[in-house]
Amino acid sequence: MAASFSAAGFFPKTNTPTKPTKNPFPEKPEAISLNAVPKPNKVDNKASIKTQAQTIPKINGVNPGLKVPFGNPLLEEEEPQKKYSSPFQTAPSKIYNQLPDWSILLAAITYIFLAAEKQLTLTDWKPKRPDMLADAFAFGRMIQDGSVFRQTFPIRSYEIGADRTASIETLMNHLQETALNHVKIAGLLGDGFGATPEMSKRNLIWVVSRIQLLVEHYPSWGDVVEVDTWVGASGKNGMRRDWHVRDNKSGRTILRATSVWVMMNKETRRLAKMPEEVRVEIGPYFIDRVAIRAEDAKKLPKSEKKDSSERFVRKGLTPRWGDLDVNQHVNNVKYIGWILESAPISILEKHELASMTLEYRKECGRDSVLQSLTTVSSSVDCTGENGVMCEHLLQLESGSEIVKGWTEWRPKWIQEEMQVPFQARMLKNEINLEREVSDEI
Repeated sequence: MAASFSAAGFFPKTNTPTKPTKNPFPEKPEAISLNAVPKPNKVDNKASIKTQAQTIPKINGVNPGLKVPFGNPLLEEEEPQKKYSSPFQTAPSKIYNQLPDWSILLAAITYIFLAAEKQLTLTDWKPKRPDMLADAFAFGRMIQDGSVFRQTFPIRSYEIGADRTASIETLMNHLQETALNHVKIAGLLGDGFGATPEMSKRNLIWVVSRIQLLVEHYPSWGDVVEVDTWVGASGKNGMRRDWHVRDNKSGRTILRATSVWVMMNKETRRLAKMPEEVRVEIGPYFIDRVAIRAEDAKKLPKSEKKDSSERFVRKGLTPRWGDLDVNQHVNNVKYIGWILESAPISILEKHELASMTLEYRKECGRDSVLQSLTTVSSSVDCTGENGVMCEHLLQLESGSEIVKGWTEWRPKWIQEEMQVPFQARMLKNEINLEREVSDEI
């Protein structure tokens, strides 16, 4: 004991940590020893700043590659820094991530410029009224001081027939489309199908009573046709609408047509007189111009009683739901298809339609059953150079006439020769002449 006390005088006493005693009460916390708290290691301040400066924060989940001079716990990485395979690859710029999507911005700017360019192209005429502005998203435009409407159509593959040219139904659809767009661009389109606002107030609609067309040339697949249309007065209660169709590239006339339209009450389905309010509404757009001259306009010949064997009949024609327009009557273009249903196949194969005149006598209902009759005025073989004329009648099975008309057909070889260039025909004649000379020798 004495030795231990003497040794204690020379050596200071050290506090040796003792094991904490087990707490018999688990719900009470054990005593915390301050000596057990580890002290932070002393490091160089400059080294700490350098280490924290290498931390690259993330913005929107991407390392922008900007160094932070002082550590910020809110911008510390949660994942290791992305390593790039090439030393030339750098992280995206910070400002790029803060801007909107460039593709959307570019598309919006392009859309605005295209719309402005289209508007300047279409408004090459002085409108008569403030609301007569050209539609920047339509395919047509007003010309000649707003009195004529022009629209172009490409001939698509599904619009041509077996002879690789556009069908007559395709051309008629172009005429109808330009007529409706003319009313729309002029600012006269009401609630009806081509009806003006004053007509819509009185439940009036337009119906065609007569149409005549002269076809000089049929376009082919890929051609672009240019359709001009305008309106004029026809008697006291009618309106005349004309069309002139040309080839957009060569300017060659394809078709000329004229028609007469009258008004019908949409509810009673009876013809009506033109109200004075409607006349004032559409009168400023009437012009004195015709597409078919008086000498070319023909009236329907009086039908003669002929032997029933000379007639070709197609029975059981019924309108489908797709044949009705928004006015709940059969579209006038559909009547043309029904009329040609009874035409002899020999005429369709060797001839093409040159002219057509139709007179609409009665409206066809959705549940009507019709029959088409065609009478050929010349030989069915159709080998003559003068062509063929046919009389047509579309009537109900009860006998009531729906449409009456006549058509003229020309041989297809005549049209084919007209389409051959002059140089090609001259070359063909020279070759034939050389062959004749060689045969004589």
